[in-house]
Amino acid sequence: MYRQLKETWEEMTGPGQPFEITKVNVRGLELNAFASAPNSLRDIWLMSAGHGDKDYLVYEDERWTYAQAHAEVGAIAAWLVGQGVAPGDRVAIAMRNYPEWMLAYWATVSIGAAAVGVNAWWTGPEMEYGMKDAAPKVLICDQQRLDTFLPVRDAVPACTIVGVRLKSDAPGVVPWDEVKNSGGTLPDVQIDTDEDACIFYTSGTTGRPKGAQLTHRGCVNNILSLAFFNLCQAAATAKARAEGAVAGGGDDSPDPGALSFLLCTPLFHVTANNCVAHACTLAGGKLVHMYKWDAGLALGIVEKERITNLSGVPVMSRELIAHPDFPKTDTSSLKSLGGGGAQLQPDLVESIEEKVASARPGTGYGMTETCGIITANGADFFIDKPASAGPVMPTFEAKCIDTDGNTVAQGEVGELCVRGSQVIRGYLNRPEATAEAIDPEGWLRTGDVARIDDEGFVFIVDRAKDMVLRGGENVYCAEVESALFEHDAVAECAVFGVEDDLLGEEVAAAVVVAEGYDVSGDALREHCAASLAKYKIPRYIWLLSESLPRNASGKFLKRQLREDLDTKDAV
Repeated sequence: MYRQLKETWEEMTGPGQPFEITKVNVRGLELNAFASAPNSLRDIWLMSAGHGDKDYLVYEDERWTYAQAHAEVGAIAAWLVGQGVAPGDRVAIAMRNYPEWMLAYWATVSIGAAAVGVNAWWTGPEMEYGMKDAAPKVLICDQQRLDTFLPVRDAVPACTIVGVRLKSDAPGVVPWDEVKNSGGTLPDVQIDTDEDACIFYTSGTTGRPKGAQLTHRGCVNNILSLAFFNLCQAAATAKARAEGAVAGGGDDSPDPGALSFLLCTPLFHVTANNCVAHACTLAGGKLVHMYKWDAGLALGIVEKERITNLSGVPVMSRELIAHPDFPKTDTSSLKSLGGGGAQLQPDLVESIEEKVASARPGTGYGMTETCGIITANGADFFIDKPASAGPVMPTFEAKCIDTDGNTVAQGEVGELCVRGSQVIRGYLNRPEATAEAIDPEGWLRTGDVARIDDEGFVFIVDRAKDMVLRGGENVYCAEVESALFEHDAVAECAVFGVEDDLLGEEVAAAVVVAEGYDVSGDALREHCAASLAKYKIPRYIWLLSESLPRNASGKFLKRQLREDLDTKDAV
């Protein structure tokens, strides 16, 4: 089926085809892009008006059709322009995953301003830093974020504040109803495709967060990358089955008339905003919001709203399948289950395929710095290569380099570097950080250790900074985590390095024991020994009963674990 994928890929990206790839000039560099890509996210929003009375935004008992959303977005956009917001200015959005987030977002990008996604978990000092850095003309926030911001309001004294879902009126804060009911319509604005569409801050698990400048060109090309791979994968699989190369399966092609996405990760990150919300909007799907992730609640929403696509961080899929309500919940609407932000361990890929009869596993690997996905993998290709993140999307060139910057041979491990039209413009106010991440030829250093096989599929070995260097031997944490997850008693785990006087670093693992199981550290080591070399087996294991700490995007905080856990308490 890989021959069929290559043939289909080349056909779909060839001259005159819907996903034709061309070279475009971006800041003086000739980069890959889809020839048919619309100019801006404004164009994407305008295209979605044709979905009319179909459900668009759903939050608990509240619903918006596309027509209603377009009316409100037009009014919000006109109000923003009336406040002096012009192309190149910024509007900050700080709130939970409420529908108002999406309405404010589309209004902002449709007038050429940049939407600044404020991390909803930020403390007062962090919010002060971010607001000073972004210098928005308007802040649109909910009650909790308003409470966090007011003590540091002097950081941006000229910023107009809009309050969403406030408990009561607040002095100096414009109520949301006043904005959305202002009666205006979407102004006619010309937008530069290479200007900022949104600014998303990196997670900031170390040091100050950096504001990545995602362009309209990058965001639009990411939407087409998502559509391209889904269609290419389905077409290639169908072709392979017709030729007898693939057994079983069904029709992998999505039904665009019945798409329903569950939004379960924060909208201030590219996974939810660029890879879920953007794609859903263009396709005319239903976007169902969750206030906070809860596997049991998510199952109820899947059944009630007939969710077809659930894409979060891997632990969410794992929790969904493991939930006691899963067997008695109607999940037959699900067509795709998986996500990104971290590797889907091979055992989880198998579990999705075996336990969710209607759904196929899927994943995407990407970064804030690439406006979304770099690679994608799904269905039969993911089943066949469950440890792979998939092939690099056609908008990118890719290579792996050694520590001296030299390109390594195909199949060898090195730091993955990519360039293409989806790479960000840079980091806001951080020219040194931009130069460190993106070289003069446009190559972005991902910071991920990877290899690319003969069929072009990328295997992410680990984050370069998370790799454990044990006595001169490289131990890739993702490999050890995958081995641990094969044990039934492991509900969650995170592998990292701790200092060791003899070897430099030793392998350590924080393990959350699944409910109803009793396991020892030695039993887990014995289990790992069946698939890992001795030097890769964790010397230190902590058996925990509470969930591991995570950042706002759901990734485990390994730095915090390293600081909080004492090796004397390990087993």
